Amino acid sequence: MSPPFVAIDFETADRGGDSACAVALVRVEGLQVVRREVRLIRPPRRSFPFTYIHGIRWQDVADAPTFAEAWPGLCDVLDGAAFLAAHNAPFDRRVLTACCAMAGLSPPTHPFLCTVQLARRTWNVRPTKLPDVCRHLGIGLDHHSVASDAEACARIVIAAQQRRWLGG
Repeated sequence: MSPPFVAIDFETADRGGDSACAVALVRVEGLQVVRREVRLIRPPRRSFPFTYIHGIRWQDVADAPTFAEAWPGLCDVLDGAAFLAAHNAPFDRRVLTACCAMAGLSPPTHPFLCTVQLARRTWNVRPTKLPDVCRHLGIGLDHHSVASDAEACARIVIAAQQRRWLGG
C-alpha cells in the first residue's frame, strides 16, 4: 500500500514567491483522491501581471483571506502525508516557503516529489509541461485552474504508482 500524499498547486499574481493568489491541495490515500481543498488568497500586492495566465484578478481576491489567514485551515490536509507532489515542484516549494515566511508560519517539512521528473523517468515524456503529460496519460485538464492542476498532478503520481505495482 502506498503512503498518503498531497498534490499541491499555486497560482501567483506576480513574480514574487509571496504572491500566491490561489492554492489547491488534493490528498490521496490508497490510490484514491479522498480530499480536495481550493482557496483563493489575497496576495500582498494589488498588481496582477499574471492574470493572462490563470484569469484571476485583484477583484476576485480582494475580499479573500491572506495566506496567513487561509493556511491554518488547510495544513491539516498534510497530516500523515509522506510527501507533497507538484508539477515543477521547485516553483510550488518556493511559493509555499515564501508565503509561510511572510505569514510568520513554519513551512511544512514534507519532501517534494516533482511530477515533471517523475514523468520523464516513468514514461520518458517530452516535453513535460503539464498539458503534455496529461495528454500522454489521458488525464483531463483545465490548465492553470489550481483545482484541475493539483488533481492532474495527483493522478500522475497515482498512474506512476500503479505502473510500478503492475510491473511496468
